[in-house]
Amino acid sequence: MFKKAILSCAVAASAVAIGACGSSSSSSSSSGGGGGDVSIYSSLPLQGASSAQTKPMVNGIKLALDQAKNKAGQFNVNYTSLDDSTAAAGEWDPTQTGADARKAVSDPNTVYYIGEFNSGASEVSMPILNQAGIPQVSPANTYVGLTQSVPGVSLPGEPDKYFPTGKRTYLRIVPNDIIQAAAGLQAMKEDGCTKVAVANDKEAYGTGLAALIDKEKGNYGVTVTSNTGIDPKAPNFRSYASTIKGEGADCFYFAGIVSNGAVQLTKDVNAALPTAKIYGGDGICTSSYTSAKEGGVPASIDPQIKCTVATQDLSAYPGGRKFLSDYKAKYGESNPDPYAIYGYAAMKLGLDTIAGLGANGSDKAAVTKALFATKSEPSVLGPIGFQSNGDTTLKSYGLYKVDSSGAPEFIKTITPTNTTVG
Repeated sequence: MFKKAILSCAVAASAVAIGACGSSSSSSSSSGGGGGDVSIYSSLPLQGASSAQTKPMVNGIKLALDQAKNKAGQFNVNYTSLDDSTAAAGEWDPTQTGADARKAVSDPNTVYYIGEFNSGASEVSMPILNQAGIPQVSPANTYVGLTQSVPGVSLPGEPDKYFPTGKRTYLRIVPNDIIQAAAGLQAMKEDGCTKVAVANDKEAYGTGLAALIDKEKGNYGVTVTSNTGIDPKAPNFRSYASTIKGEGADCFYFAGIVSNGAVQLTKDVNAALPTAKIYGGDGICTSSYTSAKEGGVPASIDPQIKCTVATQDLSAYPGGRKFLSDYKAKYGESNPDPYAIYGYAAMKLGLDTIAGLGANGSDKAAVTKALFATKSEPSVLGPIGFQSNGDTTLKSYGLYKVDSSGAPEFIKTITPTNTTVG
């Protein structure tokens, strides 16, 4: 999810200058007592197809803060929800993402930043936040190049170019795409796929995931017939569909996000290959892709779709049942998008880390150091920790099908043990 020309401008911009474009936000705070105030920001795309996942995520964030009574130890917490998307783009926007990061940097009390949702967006915000020493925790990024250099997958200079200070300030609580690619391949192998055509949306997440599918294919006895970067704005993909039909593909995998042509691409592939099974990663594992009534694919295609997400059956998580009960009590929704629990976990991690530092909880360098020192912290997801590169120690993905209502439905947990890289 990477637009080079705009990214260059965003990264080059002053770390403390606020962009001309505004950012939709909401905030909550508590006043009085304790050791003063700290600020926490989230930056997520709250418009477009991804909002089906990100709005419940923000609800999860707010639930964790509400339960903590807007406090982290001795500090009052001021939380601001920022939107890194625009109505015009219908998805995350590089200029807006840069503005969000600079807004957080301009606040001297900022000690924690939750975001981004899209890996390409983090490519924009990471250097800005790193220069200011602000710890950043993503509840959703999976692109490998943000934390690791993997030949044939990561772009030149990754991940070092995202850390101009030379010190790591970025962590993620979801397993990266090395695990996701292996989980997808395992699912395809179990379903009898032999020849898989892969398409990607040319963004960081999509190209990286597609490249890893190709790298890991030998571990699962699956042939990748082609890996093609598509034009997300193309009116149709009939020519591409005809091409992969000629390759003899019996399965199709899309690596990308819903707003980048996923629905039309799937329709055209299905028209050319009506019996082919269809797979994808977390970028399309949402009702905005699977449900016709929400602008997704026709219901007739749903039985052929499976997808992977780092989230699993919420009730199966150690803290899942209580989370669901608390979420329903606050928002009246008993079955939120699974990303809601990752928003909750990200905020809870920040609050607990700040509280655990006592009087040093307002020191962003101390917060960063404490986050990287986390090895087995209890959470709603289970014990969570981080490697020295910022990757989580969690290793499982959920496999989903589409239920009768058009929504993704959890099937099982996949914990791959056979990977070539990582």
